[in-house]
Amino acid sequence: MQRLIILVLLISLTACSQKKEIFDNYTAEIKDFQYNLNKEYADSIRSPLTKEDLKKFSSLEFFPIDSTYKVTAKFIRTPDEEPFEMTTTTSRKSIEVKYGEVHFTLKDTTLTLNVYQNVKLKLTDQYKNYLFLPFTDKTNGKESYGGGRYIGLEIPKGDTIIIDFNKAYNPYCAYNPKYSCPIPPRENDLPVAIKAGVKAYKNH
Repeated sequence: MQRLIILVLLISLTACSQKKEIFDNYTAEIKDFQYNLNKEYADSIRSPLTKEDLKKFSSLEFFPIDSTYKVTAKFIRTPDEEPFEMTTTTSRKSIEVKYGEVHFTLKDTTLTLNVYQNVKLKLTDQYKNYLFLPFTDKTNGKESYGGGRYIGLEIPKGDTIIIDFNKAYNPYCAYNPKYSCPIPPRENDLPVAIKAGVKAYKNH
């Protein structure tokens, strides 16, 4: 009996250790994402910030890292879609095509989003597999940027895709009005609060 108890304890400790390792690795992955994003915004050549904001920039603000906002979604391709003009923050139109739909459950709520592919970008080697996921949610205009946020994805080989809202970022126009940014279509408005990713920018 004593040996059985010891064996159960060892199995439990091993499982806990493995879970901690997975959590630590995931946390490191998101912190690396945040670090690289901050590095880009601090770079005078690549930064979307105005010259005035760049001088005092130290870091973007992020929601706490929460692995529950990383979901595996069912990916449904929509090959018969026609290109359309996606509205932007300026008079420019972004020519996109709906590439597919993602269906997933987040905190017991079933959700659906459309993913898009830019007609011009898909002709380039660098972005031929790039998918654009713009969305809005209940945090917009409060904790996050009012115009919504984006997530960059790659075309999956199978019928599932990983969506990590901890990697949601603001469009450039959240920092500088000179940029023209696609506005998330109404069908990509989530009826929940996505408390993950980049928060609204406060240029102190």
